[in-house]
Amino acid sequence: MALADRGASVRFLIHDRDARFSGPFDEVFRAEGTSIIRTPIRAPNANAVAERCVATVRSECLDWTLVFGRRHLDRVLRTYLRHYNEHRPHRALDLQPPDPALGPMPSHPAGPQRVRRRDILGGLIHEYEVAA
Repeated sequence: MALADRGASVRFLIHDRDARFSGPFDEVFRAEGTSIIRTPIRAPNANAVAERCVATVRSECLDWTLVFGRRHLDRVLRTYLRHYNEHRPHRALDLQPPDPALGPMPSHPAGPQRVRRRDILGGLIHEYEVAA
């Protein structure tokens, strides 16, 4: 399977400097137009951040989902990552998402408001917003 068969091109490949990622491994991706980025030398936190992100995706999404094929996995991951970046609160960001779709959420609403719930991934995840 060529990378182009996925339907979307892979722009970046980030990996550490392990010996298993040899020159021919990188050349396969470079031939498809992918930029190879290696984590910095003696920077263990660079790898830890990526591994934490993978662990979060697994524990919150993939461990609870029965995946039926590559296309289904691609759809599930795109949907979850949109939720993760646009709606999911992050503690390090003062409970704000990294890329809020509608701007920052108010921390204390002015008064009682109606809330609308939207189910994501068949009800695995719920997103909430103030009803207009």
